[in-house]
Amino acid sequence: MNETEHLKAIFQAALDAVDTIQLMNRHIELEGNRLIVEVGGLRHELDLAGFSRVFVLGAGKASARMAMALETILGERISAGLVSVKYGHGEPLNRIETVEAGHPVPDAKGEEAARRIEQLAGNADERTLVLNLISGGGSALLPAPAEGLTLAGKQEMTGLLLASGADIHEINSVRKHLSRLKGGRLLRLLAPARSLNFILSDVLGDRLDTIASGLTAPDATTFADALAVIDKYGLRGKAPAVALKILEDGAAGRLQETLKAGDPAALLSTNIILGSNRIAVAAACEQARGLGYNAVALTSSLSGEAREAAKVLYGIARDVRDSALLAKAPACIVAGGETTVTLRGSGKGGRNQELALAFLAELARDERQGEGIHFLSASTDGSDGPTDAAGAFASAAVLAQADAVGLSIARSLADNDSYRFFEAIGQLHKTGPTMTNVCDLQLTLIP
Repeated sequence: MNETEHLKAIFQAALDAVDTIQLMNRHIELEGNRLIVEVGGLRHELDLAGFSRVFVLGAGKASARMAMALETILGERISAGLVSVKYGHGEPLNRIETVEAGHPVPDAKGEEAARRIEQLAGNADERTLVLNLISGGGSALLPAPAEGLTLAGKQEMTGLLLASGADIHEINSVRKHLSRLKGGRLLRLLAPARSLNFILSDVLGDRLDTIASGLTAPDATTFADALAVIDKYGLRGKAPAVALKILEDGAAGRLQETLKAGDPAALLSTNIILGSNRIAVAAACEQARGLGYNAVALTSSLSGEAREAAKVLYGIARDVRDSALLAKAPACIVAGGETTVTLRGSGKGGRNQELALAFLAELARDERQGEGIHFLSASTDGSDGPTDAAGAFASAAVLAQADAVGLSIARSLADNDSYRFFEAIGQLHKTGPTMTNVCDLQLTLIP
């Protein structure tokens, strides 16, 4: 295999390690009436004989696949259920209904799913066990606009936040305070039911209050924090008037805050992280070593502007190539996390494609034109931004291809048009929907 094939194999190994069904089967089992969950050295046991009903609720790109695994484990013990997934991410289910909806901008199908989940949650009682399946994308896939706010207003607010350069924590602090379900509000609806929440983390540091906007976790942010995000990114004059009024009323104490630590509803619930970017990074390193590389796990918390991250990663690659700093060649440097893009143009792309294009720009400035450096940045969910590609490749060969057909890196970056740039030379990495989601991976080979 050449370096591109090695990059594909390493990325696939990372995906395999966070395959949803494997994770569910590895950590969850049924012994008689006892539901047993073992993760990270912790063991949770529940006697299902103590419950008259089992509901399964969920939202996120991987939630249908999680539901499929749970149906295999629990079978007819499941009384009812519904999960909301991104279009094209459904799975054949028997006892749990699937609604496919819009992501990253929420749509009417997602709002319908949210209303129906609210109804199921409201029907839960002290004899009901609720199993919540939560993964990345759950926030957009379960839009439940606060009273007075329309879905169109929520869509507009989401679009403004995504284009502003705000990070996921800031975006979620606003979304939680414009929602009837997020920020732990789902737990208020479920009480007095007992709930176990199986979570695939797609956020840095695996913060429970941030994954899917903290559907089942206490929220440390406030209405005032959400207003501060609006002001930080100059959105006060652009935000829908109703959304702004909700945040202002909340900050003035006229609306109920999101769920806080110590709330009785939170004590009825247990959050369990089944998979994360750390697992994917470790698996990538293991596969790279199997291919003969000296693998280094750089971080699972890469963040900041994609273009700036590209500069850092390229600088590390040059150090390894030229000075054997950090690792000796042949080397594989693995990073994971989630960067952001501040939109300045009207092109098509995603953060991974933009990062790969910025990496290619650094490669072009290298006096050795990137000799001996091969790179892939890709999303573990298989969909980078609003595109059908997981990410893109960068190398000296890719640069030569671009030059041969007259593509301009600077022009494409200025227009945020990374997708069309890489599409023109066949250097997009397309996996299709992976049915999992644990942030992104950046893989650098120095053979």
